[in-house]
Amino acid sequence: MKNILLLSLGLAFITMGWAQETMKRTIVTTDGEIDDVDTFIRYLLYSNEFETQGLVYSSSMWHWKGDGKGTTFTSEMEMTKKIYGKDLTDLRWPGTNWIQELLAEYAKVYPNLIGHDSNYPSPQELLDLIRVGNIDFEGEMAQRTEGSRLIREKLLDDDDRELFLQAWGGTNTIARALKSIEEDYKDTRDWKDIKEKVSKKAIIYTIMDQDATYKNYIGPNWPKIRVFYNANQFWCFAYPWKQVVPKSQQPFLEGSFMGANIINDHGPLLKKYYSYGDGQKQEGDPNHFEGDITKIANTERGSFSKYDFISEGDSPAFLHLLDVGLNNYEDPSRGGWSGRFVLSKDNPYRYEDGDHAADLNPETGKMDKSYPQTRWIKAMQLDFAARADWCVKTFEEANHAPEVIIKEGLSITAKAGEIFNIHVALNDIDGHPVYLWAWCYDEAGDGHAEVKVENAIVTVQIPKTAKKKNQFHIIVEGTDTGFPALTRYQRVIVSVL
Repeated sequence: MKNILLLSLGLAFITMGWAQETMKRTIVTTDGEIDDVDTFIRYLLYSNEFETQGLVYSSSMWHWKGDGKGTTFTSEMEMTKKIYGKDLTDLRWPGTNWIQELLAEYAKVYPNLIGHDSNYPSPQELLDLIRVGNIDFEGEMAQRTEGSRLIREKLLDDDDRELFLQAWGGTNTIARALKSIEEDYKDTRDWKDIKEKVSKKAIIYTIMDQDATYKNYIGPNWPKIRVFYNANQFWCFAYPWKQVVPKSQQPFLEGSFMGANIINDHGPLLKKYYSYGDGQKQEGDPNHFEGDITKIANTERGSFSKYDFISEGDSPAFLHLLDVGLNNYEDPSRGGWSGRFVLSKDNPYRYEDGDHAADLNPETGKMDKSYPQTRWIKAMQLDFAARADWCVKTFEEANHAPEVIIKEGLSITAKAGEIFNIHVALNDIDGHPVYLWAWCYDEAGDGHAEVKVENAIVTVQIPKTAKKKNQFHIIVEGTDTGFPALTRYQRVIVSVL
């Protein structure tokens, strides 16, 4: 197959912003590690795509404040117990002001951002959402905090939308919110209805288990809360990325790309983005060495250069909220920019990654449990670079994503062996020509269907061996010719009759 150059069809462009009532709503809990800082900067540049309802400082196995009384603590998690030892009074705590400091920089670029989309929340709106949660110790959930109260309030409100709870650190502040609901209502006649309401509303996207509160409290006591558990795929966006990301994708994480297209000359917010050799040092974290140019040539993670990507290990959590056309929010097994997850064999409310959620890596010819995330890195990084441009460029000077329209709709039926056409329209608000590409996402469905592209038509052949109710996921891509080149998608699911 080859890419076919298509001119913009001049179709009416659907407005970039969604009405508030259709937007996903979310609360972030964060332990403030340097990768959380970088994740939060990217998060701010995408904050027009969802409704933020809370920004909550929390703790984790890596970062906790201590109670200020000299009380000692030993990690429940074997990894951090081995690394840091026993009887600590605090651990690498970055404080509870770094979000406010980044929002001060966001305020400086906000006037430019709203020129690209009026849905960007104001700096004051975001400042008003900051709360301090449970931070004294790893896994601390004994105390009701301002952060846990906010989460509790949103879980109990009358908003029918789901509440997407992001655990960038531990799940302890989320656990405390749930525990307070249980304490307040368990002995009342309303408890059954309230528990059902909260269980249906909450979705937890957690990056590993960074404390034991999901295992010890949330899972046993709230078994019907949906959990998207990323313990493997996030590593490609974290510290050991050079050992995980395919060689073809690595240039988009290297300093030659990051420095020129994201960090430098893109306003004050992006200058706060932590990268290798940038001279920055996070207050409160003695382990942050990456900014020192003299210490990065050879590390256990590899050899790095100035402005190389360090880590955004928590970005997959909010990337799950982005509507780029892959329709993976409701069903994480479909795969998207946040990775791909398979329903647990033991828990019908838990989606997991790992070997059973691997995709075929074409560079190695092997199944790769990180490839469901790494396959999108080029598109995601170019998209990030475009958002960085929005901080300093006018709408006319910057690039914006194209639109992909499928005439037949996104759900199609076909017979085994059938050949049929999908008609595609591509639109670009900036007037750029758009390239069309399509492929079958074998692992997301029930196998491989042959796909060809010619002009504005995608031709699909269902295998003759396909069985009734099999599904085949056809990913239709439109990539514009602006800079940075941006890609959007539509997923057409073909069900066999």
